[in-house]
Amino acid sequence: MGVFTFEDEEVSSVSPAKLYKALAKDSDTIISKVVEAIESVEIVEGDGGPGTIKKLTVVEGGKTSYVLHKVEAIDEDNLAYNYSLVGGSGLEEIFEKVSFETKVVAGSDGGSLGKVTVKYHTKGDATLSEEVRQSTKAKGTALFKAIEAYVLANPDY
Repeated sequence: MGVFTFEDEEVSSVSPAKLYKALAKDSDTIISKVVEAIESVEIVEGDGGPGTIKKLTVVEGGKTSYVLHKVEAIDEDNLAYNYSLVGGSGLEEIFEKVSFETKVVAGSDGGSLGKVTVKYHTKGDATLSEEVRQSTKAKGTALFKAIEAYVLANPDY
């Protein structure tokens, strides 16, 4: 198994606590409102805490797929949320899992900086193509920006 690690950051004008709440605590309800392709998010095992398995159902191009999202760690005091994609028809065949370590920190002017470390765990001696990495990054950025836009459009959130 190979492990390929990448880091990324996104800047937001939303305060750290509010952005963390939207990204980590309330994302199950927000995500299907802001990302047209995501049909549903449902807990299939657990109580929402570490070890919980969620099923995200996606409809793109008339095809339905899903990914299983495992909550690895929640650290509300440090605004951190770690999870892994561990299975499902939407997970590339070459991956054992894809892990995300996320943290929201204070940015300039009262805003935030969303930091993420992505670890791609490949099966056997499979390698990670730049195309797959860029696609995953683009989807992550789009999700971040969609949730941020939801918070900005809903000042009472």
